[in-house]
Amino acid sequence: MQDSSLKSYAFRKEREPGWLALEELVTKSESWGVKALSAEEKRQLPGLYRSALSSLSVARSISLDRGLLRYLEVLSARAYFVVYGPQTGFWAAMADFAVYRLPRSVRAAKGAILLSALVMLLGFVAGFGATLSDGEWFYGLVSEQMASDRTPASSRAELYDSIYGFNTDQTDRLKIFMAFLFSNNAQVGMLAFALGFAFGIPVFALLFYNGAILGAFLAIYTNHDLGLDMWAWILVHGSTELLAIILCGGGGFVLGHAVIFPGEDTRLNNLMRRGREASVIVIGAVFMFLVAGLLEAYARQLVVDMTDRFTIAAVMFLIWMTYFIFAGRGKG
Repeated sequence: MQDSSLKSYAFRKEREPGWLALEELVTKSESWGVKALSAEEKRQLPGLYRSALSSLSVARSISLDRGLLRYLEVLSARAYFVVYGPQTGFWAAMADFAVYRLPRSVRAAKGAILLSALVMLLGFVAGFGATLSDGEWFYGLVSEQMASDRTPASSRAELYDSIYGFNTDQTDRLKIFMAFLFSNNAQVGMLAFALGFAFGIPVFALLFYNGAILGAFLAIYTNHDLGLDMWAWILVHGSTELLAIILCGGGGFVLGHAVIFPGEDTRLNNLMRRGREASVIVIGAVFMFLVAGLLEAYARQLVVDMTDRFTIAAVMFLIWMTYFIFAGRGKG
């Protein structure tokens, strides 16, 4: 035991200055990025990293103490990511994701996303048409919790008040409803993506059903000549939130396509590869759900004029379309 300690001490004394120099450069790079290193520090980094790997190899071969081995293993691993990892910091990586990766991934999956939008539209048409002709369909499509006292049996005054009435009690009730709606749509979006591996079948069902729910709601308001008012109320946040659900559905269809048509690769490998591509879209959709939540909680409460609500909806939709169609085209 004493001989091992002496060997560790001699080994550390000879090489420790290089380890400490490497640790300092690695810590600086982790905090501020490799660009924060001077030209001389960048020149020294690979040599110090190779020296640390050599020390680790020797330490393992002569069975030095575990504490020293652990230190060299962690230091070597950290240095590896600095030397061979992305040469950008966190914010630069986030900017690259937002400006290039996300819009390009959306454009690459445009066929699946258009299919997602079509399925949801078909569900909306079915729910709207069925409820408009027979209000009993509403109770089969919409849960009592989601209906929140807005049913075919509601009077026009009650429905009007749910759109424009903003006394304190109404505001509290709508906040509960909006929190439920946000949670529900985010959950639907995540499920639409995650269940895509099952040949895309659950994605069809989820998108169609949620479109039918929206259609059922619009139908009861349309029956009381409040259809446009309800559209304005929904689209303030819906121009963002519904688009996010459609993007998640598109990601789910990408997974389904990978399973059904694996090509020359195995289904599992193709699913993993396409899944990584589709996950970029879903990460973007999560951010859109957050934006929609802010619009739902504030803009829709504070803006009560129907024209102004439509204007907000149109502006948000135009922003998203411009972003997804044109962003990231200038980089090779």
